[in-house]
Amino acid sequence: MSGRPGILRLPVLAAVLALLLLPLAAPAAVADGPVVKLSESQAGTGGSVTVSGSGWRPHTLLMMLICGRSTPSRGVIGGTNSCANGDGRAVTTGADGSFARKLPVAEPPVPCPCVVHVATVTGAQAAADAVFQVAGHPVAPLPAETSGGRLSILSDTRLTGSGSLLTWFGAPPSRTLVFTVGNSGSAAIKDPVFRVGTAHGVFAPQWDEQQWRGTLAPGGKAQIKLPVELSAAAHGDYTVSLRYDGRTLAEQPWGVGRPWGVTLFWILLCLVVPAAVFRAGMAVVDRVRPRRPGGVRHRRLARPALRLPRSRTSGPPPDPTPTLPWFTPDSAPGGPAGRLSAPHDDSPTSPTTPTTKGPT
Repeated sequence: MSGRPGILRLPVLAAVLALLLLPLAAPAAVADGPVVKLSESQAGTGGSVTVSGSGWRPHTLLMMLICGRSTPSRGVIGGTNSCANGDGRAVTTGADGSFARKLPVAEPPVPCPCVVHVATVTGAQAAADAVFQVAGHPVAPLPAETSGGRLSILSDTRLTGSGSLLTWFGAPPSRTLVFTVGNSGSAAIKDPVFRVGTAHGVFAPQWDEQQWRGTLAPGGKAQIKLPVELSAAAHGDYTVSLRYDGRTLAEQPWGVGRPWGVTLFWILLCLVVPAAVFRAGMAVVDRVRPRRPGGVRHRRLARPALRLPRSRTSGPPPDPTPTLPWFTPDSAPGGPAGRLSAPHDDSPTSPTTPTTKGPT
């Protein structure tokens, strides 16, 4: 009889431990990832459904879409091309990582099975799906999986490369996306096709399909390098996304500097063109300006003359014989006389005046 109290204490201790560990189990469920719930599992076009979620990052912008050809286990096959993008809604999570908003029901461009797909717009990639049936929309079986292989990222992605002088003048910036993937499936993957997308700010990414040549055996891994290129004169904050088989494998931010060479070109153009127009205008004004009486166009201020201009008045040419100040014109050396004359009386004699003669 003494052993019965010890046996009875065991269930009591187990119940106490279960109650103590119950609060610790709730955070573990939240840590599994974001969760999406719907107010209704089926609705027709024109109606709406309330989408609520929990476990998301606080103050995060999310996008809600109704997508066809999708299941929570396989994700959205075909990416956002399988979704009703025009009727999507954006929502921001609260401080506790939860949200609730109505989503209008619209038919996706592909048949159901359908889901309500919720994914982050900025920051680290996170997504969650909830099964939803669009009433009256056709239903078709999902395409069979082409391979039993499954790719997963084994290392952080990085962008290698740098710009050049041409990029400084507006050439398209380019980098190489480098990452390591592993095949966690049961079959080999041959020549996988990746989708590389570039998004500027909150805008939707522009996707480009690129094929990697090679075979990845089950359990194997390989380093893959894919080129990434933006449009000409692109600058700002960009995000490079990598998708495979409808799943987003990685995202990498990319800060692109401004092409200052283009700015310098426009500044020089704004200075050179007005100067050329001014010079052309001054040349036209100079040609149409009337002449002055002297017959000279004064295009600019006259410089001081080094010698006096010759007189244009009519008359005999000046005497080239130099005149010294102490010689008269008649006695200058080399003058018309050519020699010295004896002194004589310069007083004039009149032919009518008689000459007085002295006594002889």
